[in-house]
Amino acid sequence: MKYVSMFDKIDLHLIRVLHTVLTERSVSRAALRMGMYQPAVSAALKRLRELAGDPLLVRSGSGMVPTVAGLRMIEPAADILRSAEVLFSDARSFEPATAHHTFSLAASDYMDPLFLPQLVSQLKSAAPQCPIEIHPLSRDADYRNHLAQGTVDVVIGNWAQPPDDLHLGRLFGDEVVCLVSTQHPAARRGWDVEAWLGAEHIAPTPTHPGARGFIDDHLATLGLVRNITARCPHFGLIPAMVAGSLLVLTTGRQYCERFVGTLPVQVMPCPVTFPRMMYYQLWHERTHASMAGRWLREQIKGVAASLRRLESDPVVGGHPPQDTTA
Repeated sequence: MKYVSMFDKIDLHLIRVLHTVLTERSVSRAALRMGMYQPAVSAALKRLRELAGDPLLVRSGSGMVPTVAGLRMIEPAADILRSAEVLFSDARSFEPATAHHTFSLAASDYMDPLFLPQLVSQLKSAAPQCPIEIHPLSRDADYRNHLAQGTVDVVIGNWAQPPDDLHLGRLFGDEVVCLVSTQHPAARRGWDVEAWLGAEHIAPTPTHPGARGFIDDHLATLGLVRNITARCPHFGLIPAMVAGSLLVLTTGRQYCERFVGTLPVQVMPCPVTFPRMMYYQLWHERTHASMAGRWLREQIKGVAASLRRLESDPVVGGHPPQDTTA
């Protein structure tokens, strides 16, 4: 109880006076250094002496010297002041080259397969001492809760209707196409809507129970259902599965074209008209003002821009959603 009452009598300004008086060994020089009037410094020193039960600074000849107790207080006082400076400067600034902040993000692997490797490379280059944690957007992932609790800083993925209770930054849009084996019959003779719907499709495992995903959500609005005969939670493995079968993958062109030339696959237009797949980064209000969070979001935005296709990228149906990255 005595400690609590003592603690309540001490503020950061008093610690600053203590450290300055003890290092300057002069009330007048301490006042000048702190931009205070000398009587105010003397009054603060009186309070410090009462709290310590020690004179702290005593006369020695024409000058003053710290007492033994005063000498012991110099370094702890400096530590407190340094910690306070770090505490608030970190909230107002972020220096990636020297920071030790942990970045945590959840990302859909439906994106360009070069996206995450390039992002990690860029983060490690600019912020070499910052650990990076990447989480999948799995069927068990409650990303809203993870963002709210601080488990994840940013979620990156595609949503036909992104949630309106989170901050949102648009990354890019992509044309919906199909990826098939070069040996697929449709690669030779083409297809119409009926043939496409009846083909054997492979789709990602839903991110959560009951979710249909972008492709099947849009088909449902048209009263259509495709023939899904395979599902896989590892999106990056699907192109290789397509290459060795008659399965059809329907997703963004930018993703599909990364595998043309490395696998026996080809990109085909989809006979059903889809809106563009829109990719976003989402974050919670709790990290909106964070300087580290802002820096991370700028890196994500920059990598997405570097991978974006060179042709114009209009948004179907009007203006893009508001980007609240700033």
